[in-house]
Amino acid sequence: MTTPDHGLQVTTGDLAPDAFRVAGHRTVEWIAGYLAGGVERYPVLARVRPGDVRSALPADAPEEPEPLDRILDDFERHIVPGTTHWNHPGFLAYFGISGSAPGVLGEFLGSALNVNAMLWRTGPAATELEEVALGWVRRMLGLPAEFHGVIQDTASASSLVALAAARHQVPGLDVRERGLAGAPRLVMYASAEAHSSIDKAAIALGIGRSGLRKIPTDAELRMDPGALAAAIREDRAAGMVPFAVVATVGTTSTTSVDPVPEIAAICAEHRLWLHVDAAYGGAAAVLPEMRWVLAGCERADSLVVNPHKWLFTPIDCSALYCRRPDVLRDAFDVLPEYLRTTGAAAAGEPRNLMDYGLSLGRRFRALKLWMVLRAFGARGIRDRIRAHIELARRLAERVDAAPEFERMAPAPLSVVCLRARPRDLAARGGEPAAGAYLDRLNEALLQAVNATGEAFLSHTRVRARFTLRVAIGNLRTTAAHIDRAWEILQAEAARLDRELRPPALA
Repeated sequence: MTTPDHGLQVTTGDLAPDAFRVAGHRTVEWIAGYLAGGVERYPVLARVRPGDVRSALPADAPEEPEPLDRILDDFERHIVPGTTHWNHPGFLAYFGISGSAPGVLGEFLGSALNVNAMLWRTGPAATELEEVALGWVRRMLGLPAEFHGVIQDTASASSLVALAAARHQVPGLDVRERGLAGAPRLVMYASAEAHSSIDKAAIALGIGRSGLRKIPTDAELRMDPGALAAAIREDRAAGMVPFAVVATVGTTSTTSVDPVPEIAAICAEHRLWLHVDAAYGGAAAVLPEMRWVLAGCERADSLVVNPHKWLFTPIDCSALYCRRPDVLRDAFDVLPEYLRTTGAAAAGEPRNLMDYGLSLGRRFRALKLWMVLRAFGARGIRDRIRAHIELARRLAERVDAAPEFERMAPAPLSVVCLRARPRDLAARGGEPAAGAYLDRLNEALLQAVNATGEAFLSHTRVRARFTLRVAIGNLRTTAAHIDRAWEILQAEAARLDRELRPPALA
């Protein structure tokens, strides 16, 4: 029995199957059109001000049920225009990600099953499919068979739990029971280019930002192994306890690849846990010609790669691989009585994924990853990643050939760091006035490009200079989109230089 207006079942309050089918068909049709190119009807960066979406919606939930058609109308009227469209082919900011169609369907099915895979018995298929899908990814990347995989939500969580395991295995430190009170001063190491999530992990783990030592980088913005070894020796001599090193494969600002083989040798010498943040760059290793990015990672204790970055899986899905899963489990294993398995199932029950991280509740993320891997196939994924790297290579060549621009960092993967630099200022870049103007010019250029609605770029600072980043990683980004972004960059840079150049630099 249903209510006459809204298709709700009187007995449950949920949608009746027929009403769900109608709303579901409309939803799927909208998604199909959006993914087929409808997304390009919208500016990639939302043209709203803070509070616009909130003020367009009622302050309180409706007292009475509302029909799904009205709700979906409001989705299209208020939510979509207030969205920055990460699935837009002109999204070239941060790290491009794609919610591919197979992954969207996986999310749809996963939501319907509504599994909480905390224990094996609460999600047998979810638990075992996670093992299967992460095994497939591990082999695609060429990682060792002893690497145990477990899905976290993001690389921030993956790095946090990996570093918690590193802290747990410090000899004589019983942090599970006693905490850090009275413990020796712990210190861990990362490149000056490491992701901010490593700082957050230091904060959350009680190490503090002062216990995270940032190691200088070389000319290619990679961690300097010699500086790392010297820092470890210095800290030990000062009575501190080094316990972990974070190497990065594909740094956030410039996608530099730290020299992991040398770092791994230092970690082995000093018996330090090596965690590799390959959240973005690790995916490139699916290509035989790019397998070098994970060189040395076979010696790591833990490594994270995010399928939701460059393996076309809808956010969120982060794969944490650990060589020492027993240490990871010991760091987090807490088993209250209400979660104990009893009876015949207890004897043969395999691992419970809740024991390998902070979260008890665990979404069925493996389903969408599994569907993406099957629908694309390893070859299809390789083809697309190879195409992205080629697009970045061609853009880097254009930047290098353009007298009004300069490339700010190597482009080993699919991100190009660049800035406008008028040719007559090339020899004056070291002057304070010229340097300040170039920063101002490029900040204005970033805003102008993003205001077009055709492309969305982000920025960083490379050796203190304001730098634009073009990050290629969306399934739907083609050469035409990169061509158009480059046209906009050139035209807007010339216009802004005419308008903003101070007389002193004329």
